[in-house]
Amino acid sequence: MDLDAAEVRVLGCLIEKQRTTPDVYPLSLNGLRTACNQSTNRDPVVAYDDDTLRDALHRLGRRGWTRLASGARAAKYRHLLDEKPGLARDEQAVLAVLMLRGPQTLNELRTRTERMQPFADTAELESVLGRLAERGFAELQPRRPGQKEQRYAHLLSSDLDEDERPAPAPAATFTPPSQQAPAPAQDVADPLAERVDRLESDLAELARQVAQLRAALGE
Repeated sequence: MDLDAAEVRVLGCLIEKQRTTPDVYPLSLNGLRTACNQSTNRDPVVAYDDDTLRDALHRLGRRGWTRLASGARAAKYRHLLDEKPGLARDEQAVLAVLMLRGPQTLNELRTRTERMQPFADTAELESVLGRLAERGFAELQPRRPGQKEQRYAHLLSSDLDEDERPAPAPAATFTPPSQQAPAPAQDVADPLAERVDRLESDLAELARQVAQLRAALGE
């Protein structure tokens, strides 16, 4: 797929706001701009103007993925991913987080989809990711040096760096991390890698606590 960064951000925001603020959905252009450019829960943070968003909406509309909805005072926009390409509600939630936050670990995805689509356990989330992978919407990335866990990424954009994109594998070979054989133990410990792992673990825990606090405050 070949969506550009603006199209990816627009789709992610439409899904997110449909679930988290249904009273203001579909979104006006002003609402969509605010959602796309917000500085929290976004990676990277952007500053799109109205023309950029209109162009993105036009291209998405030609794909049949968004539609102009009637509004009392201003034009409003909605996504059509449940119709074309026909993504289930849980698949949309997972894909939205990947579009808005970049590659994510299983634990990060489960925490960050909570407001849109709660998952009972990681096995349920892995099942959704498996369906997305089989349809070519997401993939499990190889573990990078210093990373404690593997991460999932969406495949809606061809803008991914080539050195970050693993070679495609047949859909039947998709295996959730919980079913994969453990990596062989290293004979010699790497102090720097251990420090990075501890820092990433602390950061993930902090992000989880912040997400819970925001949810408690109704953000």
